[in-house]
Amino acid sequence: MNSQTLDPTSTAQFGTPTDAEGYDIDTDSFGEADERSLAAFMSEQTCLGFIYHDRREYEAAVEAFFEVDRHQFAHLTDEEAREAARALTDAFWAKDEVEEGIIDGADVDPELDDADWSSVEDALARRAEIVGMDGEYAPKTTEAWRNHKTGGDYWTPTMAAQRHEIAAAIGSYQEKPKYGQSGYGHLTTRYLTGLELHDMHTERHWKEAAEVMATYYAEILGAQEADR
Repeated sequence: MNSQTLDPTSTAQFGTPTDAEGYDIDTDSFGEADERSLAAFMSEQTCLGFIYHDRREYEAAVEAFFEVDRHQFAHLTDEEAREAARALTDAFWAKDEVEEGIIDGADVDPELDDADWSSVEDALARRAEIVGMDGEYAPKTTEAWRNHKTGGDYWTPTMAAQRHEIAAAIGSYQEKPKYGQSGYGHLTTRYLTGLELHDMHTERHWKEAAEVMATYYAEILGAQEADR
C-alpha cells in the first residue's frame, strides 16, 4: 500500500488559522506506518487527513481519508470508500465556509451558534448513507463541530456520533458485560482523546494522537477479523 507523505511545514503554510495556528510539525515521519501495521498506517493517514484539511489541500485530504475508510469499512467497495472519504472532506470544507468571517483568530463570535450548518450536516448525512451508519451520525457530528468552536459540550455528541461509525465498521454496537451500559464505550473515548491531542497543535501531541488512534483501529480490525 502506498502512503502519503508531507514535507516539513511551518505555521505560515496552513490556511485555516482557527484550526492550524501554532503548528510546528515535522510531518516527514507520517505516512511510513504501513511498514509496521495496518492499524498504525490507518492512524497516521487519519492524522494526515486532518493536517491536509488544515493546509487546505482538498484532494490530498480525500486520499488520506480514503486510505482509512477502505479498511475501516471493509464492506465498501473502493469506489464507495472514496465517496465516503470525499463526503467527510466536503463536510470539513463546508465547516470552514460557515466559520469564515465569523471566527477571527482565537475569538469566537456567538453568532456561529446560530449560523446555517445545513451544508455540513448534508455532507455528513451523505457519508452516513454511503457507509450505512445510523442517521444520527450527521446531526451529532455537526453539533460536536459547532460546540467545539463555541465553547459548548462537544465531547458528548462526538462520542454519540462515533458510536455509530464504530458500529458501521464492525457490524454491531459494542456492549459492556455488566455495568456502565449508559456510556459510549472505550473506543469512542480513544477517538475523543485523539481529537484532544490534535487540539494541542504540537508534533509531540500529534505522535501521541497517532499512537492512541492505532489502538482504536487495531480493535476495529480485530473485530472485523473475528467476524470472518
